[in-house]
Amino acid sequence: MRKPNDISELKRIADRYATFAADEARGSSEIYERLAQAVADSPDVLEFLATLPAERRQPNLFLAAVRHLFGVPNGERQLIDIVRRKHESIRELMLSRTTQTNEPARCAVLLPLLARLPQPLALLEVGASAGLCLLPDRYGYDYGMARLEPPTKDAHSPPVFECRASGAVPIPSALPIIAWRAGIDLNPIDVNATAETAWLETLVWPGQEERVHRLRAALAVAQAEPPRIVKGNLVTDLAALMAEAPECATLVVFHTAVLAYVASEIHREQFAQAMRGSRAVWISNEAPSVFPDIARAAPPTPRRGLFLLAINGRAVAWTGPHGESIGWFGP
Repeated sequence: MRKPNDISELKRIADRYATFAADEARGSSEIYERLAQAVADSPDVLEFLATLPAERRQPNLFLAAVRHLFGVPNGERQLIDIVRRKHESIRELMLSRTTQTNEPARCAVLLPLLARLPQPLALLEVGASAGLCLLPDRYGYDYGMARLEPPTKDAHSPPVFECRASGAVPIPSALPIIAWRAGIDLNPIDVNATAETAWLETLVWPGQEERVHRLRAALAVAQAEPPRIVKGNLVTDLAALMAEAPECATLVVFHTAVLAYVASEIHREQFAQAMRGSRAVWISNEAPSVFPDIARAAPPTPRRGLFLLAINGRAVAWTGPHGESIGWFGP
């Protein structure tokens, strides 16, 4: 018989997958909603996930690992069968990979903040993955009420990201000027390595083919002039990289859908305090639970699953998790 603490651990994992199904996958990927709920209801799959380190149990990582190895399961029964028969190969991949979803369309929700800062900018992304969000000046944007074309000098057919804007969004009239850019990541992805970019594609959910097209177009832009990504930890290695940024540019440290993977609340708060005490402009685009003190000052979210965009710890907008919308409420 399992110990009570073991049973509660299985329940925590089940709740996590049920929440993912209801709050994130619903309305975005029907098959991932069904599969995540199947995990929450399957003792066998929950037992398997419980054998992994806590930081390796994320729904995105598990579903991507299964898909990468065996394709998308056609239903709940096939998923459970795959885990029963192939759990060792799934485990190996989940221990060697991380959820490094690099959604370049998130630049659309960052752009209104970046464009209103004193130019030029020195961009530093935390959890940069392949660095596709370090290239906001190389893409185009369509907010419905306004459109910014990508730079004409770029010969790689840059993507144009569509973003539904509501509220008084300060939509810029021009792309930002970037004087310096760099990123930091525990496991940087080489945009010119086929195996690495294939993993990025696997992280895009089934049924979201438009995201795959955007990703490929952004990768083509990045491959022509790859951004610099340094291997390092945001707690111990970020300060040294910040010191490299030129003094003549506005230093912007930003992150999107990254700090949720920093399990320690203490480390997240240490990072926030370091940002508040630095010379950098700090832009965060995270789930509201990541920084509860920032979320408490924001108006109620219009729907579940949105990110909270903030600058220097002050919330300004609710955003779609893949950059598909921005609902402005800030000054």
